[in-house]
Amino acid sequence: MASTHDLTWKVAPQLDRHLVFPLLEFLQERQLYNDEEILKAKIDLLSETNMVDYAMDIHKSLYHTDQVPQEMIDRRVEVVARLKSLEESAAPLISFLQNAALVQELRPDKQYNIQMLNERYQIGANQIEALYQYAKFQFECGNYSGAADYLYQYRALCTNPERSLSALWGKLAAEVLMQNWDIALEELNRLKEIIDSKNFASPLTQLQNRIWLMHWSLFIFFNHENGRNGIIDLFFQDRYLNAIQTNAHHLLRYLATAVVVNKRRRNVLKDLIKVIQQEQYCYKDPITEFLECLYVNYDFEGAQMKLRECEQVILNDPFLGKRVEEGNFATVPLRDEFLENARLFIFETYCRIHQCIDISTLAEKMNMSYDEAERFIVNLVRSSKLDAKIDSVSGTLVMSTNHINVHEQIIESLKNLNMRTYMLAKNIVEPAQAAAQEYVRFVLWSQDYY
Repeated sequence: MASTHDLTWKVAPQLDRHLVFPLLEFLQERQLYNDEEILKAKIDLLSETNMVDYAMDIHKSLYHTDQVPQEMIDRRVEVVARLKSLEESAAPLISFLQNAALVQELRPDKQYNIQMLNERYQIGANQIEALYQYAKFQFECGNYSGAADYLYQYRALCTNPERSLSALWGKLAAEVLMQNWDIALEELNRLKEIIDSKNFASPLTQLQNRIWLMHWSLFIFFNHENGRNGIIDLFFQDRYLNAIQTNAHHLLRYLATAVVVNKRRRNVLKDLIKVIQQEQYCYKDPITEFLECLYVNYDFEGAQMKLRECEQVILNDPFLGKRVEEGNFATVPLRDEFLENARLFIFETYCRIHQCIDISTLAEKMNMSYDEAERFIVNLVRSSKLDAKIDSVSGTLVMSTNHINVHEQIIESLKNLNMRTYMLAKNIVEPAQAAAQEYVRFVLWSQDYY
């Protein structure tokens, strides 16, 4: 079942090839596929990069030999020569940027900067283009730190919107690969602003950029401390939700998981169920089917069966199955949170449609022992707003009838509206501040870097 629900083959085409390596490393660790297949896939990916030494090491491991093909040796010589040539071409501009005093002469006006560099330091468009090519080559070599720095500097000088957008994608990939999640989130938001405001050649191109952005965002949202809110905020925006329903149905797995584990965002659960129902003929997996069983069909036995499958899906998903070492043990925090909240969903739904509940029956539906279920229910009644009491003699949970008045219904319905209004205001204000903030960040970065 593990490999059956693996989404790597759907996610990988939407990523930069360097971002696929962490996914393959995870699959290799989990042994979902034959080790030889994973190594061959890595070599295929590396064939289009400049990471020749890494490719040589994998070739030796795959074929159990100390020899490598002559083409790899020739390729290495070619890469070293090309790297040296690009370094020489970009040297004048790199030398300028490494001088903190000279960098202070730059202004927010890019046209002024280009003219100033040309008149005073004989640095023109060719050297600026060389900086981009050098940064890109460094990225292909696996030097993500150097590539990120050079791409940032390039964007401060670049006047070509298309090339600047390409550099921003590269900067985002580099920060993700270095696991700089705070910086990566900033770059992701910056990229989103450009994609939403830019006039693309066609709507399909803009749609594809949004799909790329959502796939790349998975690395950040499932590692950043506020990522579970971030993925809900992004994926539930109409334009991005439409993109999911158009050509990225599998992303519903990650949206559904984020909603289940996020106790503060239960207000979007109803909207999520609607989307899952609409797209059930295009995509389904144990996580979406669990919610459908519980909230559409009220099939508690089916939900319990799907919950067991959900555990395996999470453990074997590269984005969801991240392990954390705790002493001599390794745990998967998201798996534990998902199961805890899923059981809570089952309990709440069951209580909502029954007035008197047999605890032993409820324990069976939540896959718990009687004592565990009783402790779970007691703790839940104490910590929640449930108006219920336990009859220890008969072993039942008695629910009191609670009618929601009109005012509470109106308040509940307006909760989501408040969030949508906030996001709309945010999308209006942030682009207006972007240009000034970009220059301030560049100056501050230059001072800190040097």
